[in-house]
Amino acid sequence: MTTNLPPKPRRSTPPSSPVSNNNPPETGEPKPYELISFPKERPPKNPPAGHHQYLGDRLHGTLFLTLKVQTTLHVSTGVVVMGSDIGSRLPLIKTMVQNIDQKLSIQGSSLKGCIRSAYEAITNSTLAVITSRYRDKIPQERLPCKNKQELCPASQVFGALDWQGLIEFSDAKCQNTGFATGFMPSLYRPRPDQRRAYFDARGNVAGRKFYYHTIRAIDKGQNQGITVQQAAKEYTFKTQIQFKNLTAAELGTLLIVLGQDPKYPIALKVGGGKPIGMGTMTVEVTAARVLQNKGDLRDRYSSYNPPESDSMTGTKLQQFMQKNIQAAHSSLVQATQLQQLAKVLKYPTDREPPTGMY
Repeated sequence: MTTNLPPKPRRSTPPSSPVSNNNPPETGEPKPYELISFPKERPPKNPPAGHHQYLGDRLHGTLFLTLKVQTTLHVSTGVVVMGSDIGSRLPLIKTMVQNIDQKLSIQGSSLKGCIRSAYEAITNSTLAVITSRYRDKIPQERLPCKNKQELCPASQVFGALDWQGLIEFSDAKCQNTGFATGFMPSLYRPRPDQRRAYFDARGNVAGRKFYYHTIRAIDKGQNQGITVQQAAKEYTFKTQIQFKNLTAAELGTLLIVLGQDPKYPIALKVGGGKPIGMGTMTVEVTAARVLQNKGDLRDRYSSYNPPESDSMTGTKLQQFMQKNIQAAHSSLVQATQLQQLAKVLKYPTDREPPTGMY
């Protein structure tokens, strides 16, 4: 997932290996990320739609998704175990979540985080999470929303302090049995104080940080690192996103982030190892079950069987998605920020991963 500035990725090292505090060697090579600028206008803040009722002029339902791994994926549990504990011959391995059926899963919170960060970037929204170290460098209007009656566009949909939000992410279940293993080299923490590009002329944070997709992930390193349990390329996951009380523009913006706008073919960045090319996933919306008015709601809850008209696939689904995507472009999406983000998250790509230490 992409993270809001200033991020602090974890460092992957085996328990027995000392962690070095040395700076990464300075090189002239381009960094594998870009900063997406903030819109010039202050974020609009309004009361959220609420959970007390299904509003007749809004959309409610479920998106059914298939996620395909394009570069090796690791979403860490934070636990390092003996390989024999999970059926591997390797001595130590850093784990992903694995169900009793020996299939990997991705926590819904991980998906929500990376999708939210992109949604924030292409709407005029505040940051969801900041670190206290750089709080004085965050533009005041971009600080996280605290009053649930005054929420920015992203906070209305995804939630904020004391506000649950309007969408829920289920865990993504892998359709492949078993897992792959790979080596994740140690990654240096970001050092924004050493790069002018992180800050604008006034000394404020210049934007949100997103890592590029690459054609493959680095799977070796000359420094310390650890073997990780991972989903290999072409593994597929299935999941659902449930939503309620969304406007057409809000749902359309979500669909753009999921890569469903043909003009902006973007992919998600999920899990760890983003600087070395890991975590690229493409999304296919395979079906949608949508309730659009009070009649749909009455019919659904007065019968044991959902109305057949609820579910959309094929051409009907594509027409529905493009209609809402157009609404998003008309009233919610920031064109400049979307163009910037699309250059970073465009997929397929011919970009190579970084060659040196990073």
